Amino acid sequence: MTEKEKMLCGIAYNSRDPELLSIHGRARKLLQAYNNLESLDEKNTKALLSKLLGHIGNNVWISPPFFCDYGENISIGANTFINSNCVLLDDNKIQVGENVLIAPFVQIYTASHPLKASDRIKFNGKNEAPYVTFTKPVTIGNNVWIGGGTIIMPGVVIGDNVTIGAGSVVTKNIPSDVLAFGNPCKVIKKI
Repeated sequence: MTEKEKMLCGIAYNSRDPELLSIHGRARKLLQAYNNLESLDEKNTKALLSKLLGHIGNNVWISPPFFCDYGENISIGANTFINSNCVLLDDNKIQVGENVLIAPFVQIYTASHPLKASDRIKFNGKNEAPYVTFTKPVTIGNNVWIGGGTIIMPGVVIGDNVTIGAGSVVTKNIPSDVLAFGNPCKVIKKI
């Protein structure tokens, strides 16, 4: 099994694997070009996002600057708007539905590490990262609004028609048709 396959399966992997570093480097070049485009350069915007992301639906708008690790593990549905300074750490799959609004400074994480330092840090004398990393995918349903400064943790699934209040830290799954906010984020009411 390759390190990339391990990463996408949620098994501990070497983040300094040459294949992963190559994909990461490609994403960095595309992000640099994307983040330096003129704001109304629709032709090059679509071309760069199509090269960077695994899937991009029609009428997607991502306001620069935008940041991700690999890009190819991100799928974004039609009519989705991602505002500026968002970070999508796509060490595993990030699926964003259709008609989603993501406010500025939202962070979506798929990578994690063991809590105990002795389990997290492993020096083995090889050209490998000394820290243990594993991943879990994140899924965001259709018609979701995620408020500014929200952090979504690995493994979270957010249902359809959800509003997540600004500044929330989403650590657990959120069902469809609710308003949820807080740290940790919890369901406030059905909507």
